[in-house]
Amino acid sequence: MTYEIMYLSSGMLLGLTAGISPGPLLTLVVSETLRHNVKEGIKVAVAPLITDLPIILLTAFILSRLSNMKPILGVISLSGALFLFFLAYESVTTQAISLHIQKVKPQSLKKGIFTNLLNPSPYIFWFAVGSPTILKASESSIFSSALFLAGFYICIIGSKVLIAALVEKSRNFLNSRIYVNVQRCLGIALLGFGLSFLKDGLRLFGFV
Repeated sequence: MTYEIMYLSSGMLLGLTAGISPGPLLTLVVSETLRHNVKEGIKVAVAPLITDLPIILLTAFILSRLSNMKPILGVISLSGALFLFFLAYESVTTQAISLHIQKVKPQSLKKGIFTNLLNPSPYIFWFAVGSPTILKASESSIFSSALFLAGFYICIIGSKVLIAALVEKSRNFLNSRIYVNVQRCLGIALLGFGLSFLKDGLRLFGFV
């Protein structure tokens, strides 16, 4: 049960961080909410459910074929650590978000899908962090992998939906100290997660 809780918590942490971090998809969630209504923002928020599946399947398939190649897996783990350190830095140094809104025809789901497909971050995340964690969790049980994914998607989508609702109530939410401070706390947590990937990478190279 300890492993299940650990992977669920990891998924929730990564999902929450991805959900509230400034980026193309969050910007689109907010802009569609302000241009139209919260329903349009929610349509954008669910885009990762559509776009991520092929990325997850492809990266998990590739990594499963590399399971006996420790140096390659070590490089991937170290790359994941660097990516997490970068995300942690961005979260800790985050500033308020300002948007310039123009009225356009709502095509929120389509915009969300294309925005996520053209954003390199999901590809880097799933190859260097997400899929390695799924495969590692599966060594404990398939249930652990499922909990990681469930925690991730509940939090990435849920946090974006919550932000859409808060922004509809108050346009200044993304300029608030609450938003900035939550980001910084998540950045510190991500730093710890990055250190675990660094340790795994060094272990695969035989340094630990």
